[in-house]
Amino acid sequence: MFLRVIGRPLMAKVKQTTGIVGLDVVPNARQVLINLYTKTLKEIQAVPEDEGYRKAVESFTTHRLKVCQEEEDWEMIEKKMGCGQVEELIEEAQDELKLIEKMIEWDPWGVPDDYECEVIENDAPVPKHVPLHRPGPVPEEFYKTLEAVQSKNGAPAVTSV
Repeated sequence: MFLRVIGRPLMAKVKQTTGIVGLDVVPNARQVLINLYTKTLKEIQAVPEDEGYRKAVESFTTHRLKVCQEEEDWEMIEKKMGCGQVEELIEEAQDELKLIEKMIEWDPWGVPDDYECEVIENDAPVPKHVPLHRPGPVPEEFYKTLEAVQSKNGAPAVTSV
């Protein structure tokens, strides 16, 4: 028992290099990640609850924090997350904190319900090298397949437009 408690940190693998130019090894990466993820979860509270951005950040940050709390070894953290090295995760977490700050400043969810967006139409011809991004017609085979599926489910038939 004594050796397990005292000896385990001494026997831990030490990362020599990240292998990425300009990205130094962080010896206490696990603790740094735990602190960053905890701070991220605190900062994201300023974003309205029903916003997709907040939901996404809370979801992946909570998962990553849980992995860091459960695992002691940096190799296991990297393996379980599958998102790169712990040093890269630290950079990502720092960037996310900066983005949260900017999102709060920009307030993209603060658009009033009665806001009307002005649509500007331009009839100028599109240059030949620019794709038009207009979908082609749906093949008739699609409607046949759709009709067959809907007839099995009892849904009304759809005809081509």
